[in-house]
Amino acid sequence: MDAFSLLKADHRKVEKLFSQLESASGQAKMRVFEQIKTELELHTHIEEKFFYPALEKPKQTHELTLEAYEEHDVVKKLLQQMSRAKSATEEWEAQGKVLQENVEHHVEEEENELFPKAEAALSEEDIETLGEQMEAEKERKQRTASSKKKSSNKSAAKSKSASTAPKRARASKSGSKSTGSKRSKKSTKKSRR
Repeated sequence: MDAFSLLKADHRKVEKLFSQLESASGQAKMRVFEQIKTELELHTHIEEKFFYPALEKPKQTHELTLEAYEEHDVVKKLLQQMSRAKSATEEWEAQGKVLQENVEHHVEEEENELFPKAEAALSEEDIETLGEQMEAEKERKQRTASSKKKSSNKSAAKSKSASTAPKRARASKSGSKSTGSKRSKKSTKKSRR
């Protein structure tokens, strides 16, 4: 996949997620936001690692590339602020709108200004190579994130299991004591008769 197709596919995915965010409510809104955050972090990472460095030197893309880095910084700060929230407050909703507007502006500028100039500045081979590098990096980051999530889920399950094990042991010990004491009371009653 060439670089432009890959980045445009990411842009469309995030657009859909922003539409879902607008219609979601409560904790569903927070879950959609987490998806947006994951997608944007991955997207900005591959752009900053591969795409923008290739566009910094050519004169026709230099200024737009520097501006794109700055726009990424604004998006990252908003994501960080919004991530601290436990629920979607009015302030959080306002930040979400600002985030969406910033992302939409960035996408429009990239697709309508930067991409055409980049296409002129880079060879077909460069565009293909960048696309392959970005795609491989995305897959690598997603696998890493997936395995971290699985191991953290396993750790959480183990620690939950470990924390409930002493409770179960105490419960079974106290249960056997009470059962034993009931038996001894019954046998005492029988012997009295």
